Amino acid sequence: MAPTVVLASRNRGKIKELAVLLQPFGVTVKGLDAFPAIGEIEETGATFAENALLNASTVSKLTGLVAVADDSGLVVDALDGEPGVYSARYSQEENRPATDARNTEKLLAKTAGFPDGKRTARFVSVMAAAAPDGAHIHAEGSWEGVLARTPAGTNGFGYDPVFLDPELGLTAAQMEPAQKNARSHRAKACRKLLALWPAFWEAHRR
Repeated sequence: MAPTVVLASRNRGKIKELAVLLQPFGVTVKGLDAFPAIGEIEETGATFAENALLNASTVSKLTGLVAVADDSGLVVDALDGEPGVYSARYSQEENRPATDARNTEKLLAKTAGFPDGKRTARFVSVMAAAAPDGAHIHAEGSWEGVLARTPAGTNGFGYDPVFLDPELGLTAAQMEPAQKNARSHRAKACRKLLALWPAFWEAHRR
């Protein structure tokens, strides 16, 4: 039986993407839905790296397994980095949780008057792996693009429908999964993590 790695996420879109990216590890991948006793982990970090390490370390200690976490988000230059680490909860209000649709609506409303030259943005991802003994590794990747003025595409999740890759002329949500995984911030972070993985995994696999 292949050893298990836990992905510290309940986001089905993220779990699906990361499971594909982590296939080279030769492991069984499980999300947090397989561990219902683990509640919500409050992301108190000021950076993607802090949040990724916090999630991976917490889940690893609670499960006794190596855990991998990804903290990612959209950084818009003209908004001084918003939504950044608050990407997933950008539209959150009291007694009204954020949704992908409302996050996107808020972002488009705030940038509606920005000219084309001021719509640069990037997806940023930090992937971290942590072991129960506290050892950890992490890596960062980014994907440069611009904000589209209207959503397009039905693939992906989050801000994918409004993140336009200028080279391809497609939003992330218009790309096929393999096409997106070849370019995305998460794929880049994962490839960098893979370079660090062998020694880490050999020391901590179960």
